[in-house]
Amino acid sequence: MTANLTKQSHFDAIIIGGGACGLMCAVQAGFLGRRTLVLEKNDRVGAKILISGGGRCNYTNLYTTHKQFISQNEHFSRSALAQYTVEDTVTFFETYGIEGKEKTLGQLFPVTDKAKDIVSVFTSLCADLEQEIWCDTEVLSLEKTGDTFTVTIDRGGGQLKLIAAKVVVASGGLPIQKLGATDFGLRVARKFGLQVTETAPALVPLTITGKDLPWFEQLSGNSIFCRVWNDRASFEENILFTHWGLSGPAILQISSYWKPGEYIYIDLLPGKDIIELILKEREQNGKKMLLAYLSGLFTRKFAEALVDYIPADKNLASLTRSKLDDIGSLLHEFKVKPAGTKGYDKAEVMTGGVDTDELSSKTLEAKKVPGLFFGGECIDVTGWLGGYNFQWAWASGFVIAQQL
Repeated sequence: MTANLTKQSHFDAIIIGGGACGLMCAVQAGFLGRRTLVLEKNDRVGAKILISGGGRCNYTNLYTTHKQFISQNEHFSRSALAQYTVEDTVTFFETYGIEGKEKTLGQLFPVTDKAKDIVSVFTSLCADLEQEIWCDTEVLSLEKTGDTFTVTIDRGGGQLKLIAAKVVVASGGLPIQKLGATDFGLRVARKFGLQVTETAPALVPLTITGKDLPWFEQLSGNSIFCRVWNDRASFEENILFTHWGLSGPAILQISSYWKPGEYIYIDLLPGKDIIELILKEREQNGKKMLLAYLSGLFTRKFAEALVDYIPADKNLASLTRSKLDDIGSLLHEFKVKPAGTKGYDKAEVMTGGVDTDELSSKTLEAKKVPGLFFGGECIDVTGWLGGYNFQWAWASGFVIAQQL
């Protein structure tokens, strides 16, 4: 069965993907009097929104700038983020009943702590603005002939050909397969001759293997506030020891900057100097054992684990300058060489994607393919943990909608 929708019920654009970017694009296009059709592979839209932030949805970050995004072109996100700011996002959601509350580091959540409220805003507005949404719909192919695109879909077991002058690819990235993630956006880009930068899991836990694993396993469940860094980035947040390695906000953040074979470094007492602390303590309590002292700075379990690396059975007065230096190096530059990551299924986003050189930063239209737009995660723009990727999704959806 074939239907030419440009003749039957005109759509100004077809949006492939009913996630954050696609939904915002449809709504903003509706505000401008445009009519769009959103095609979603899952049985409902907003799958990733619904699970984000543990089902609470950290929908933006108050401190968003282009500096919190990783891309081969660090300035690419500037235009979209300027066209649709954090203030615009906050106002948009407040207008439709979502009051935000700030948690740590500028992270904004709905006061209800319900991600489904975010999705409801979009589904309600799409209905009001007559933006059509087709779920359980898989896009099989995308072709361009002259000035029009043909989108072949599978819906309800039957194939259908849809025709539109403009197509928006907002199909997300490779994480998380159980939510329907595919490489569709990257395949479309390659099909039309666009370059794709190498992708990798990002905001993802790091794994430890071999002889080092038992040490991490014994600390599973312990969380410590640390500074984690490499030669590209540095983050001060909690890390979490697990039975397979390291997780927690600081680890997820640094994972976006880590490459296989490299080390990461952990300062277990950021902003403090362990040598100065020990010297001060031993003036009063020279007989105190090092293990007892460290148990006051960390959990007992963590302090006991450090016995593998430091003379915990010594009292403070007996520690030589050399031993103090060793303790300082250990606690302020704890060196870890991860074996790998937990992969795309545990990653929140990916690095890499459609090369930004192929797109207009002002419109997100493919330079080589007029009428074809890419938005959200499938582009080589990856935000930090904490609501930044949602802000990019909203902004890119808005920017594209202005062109439809």
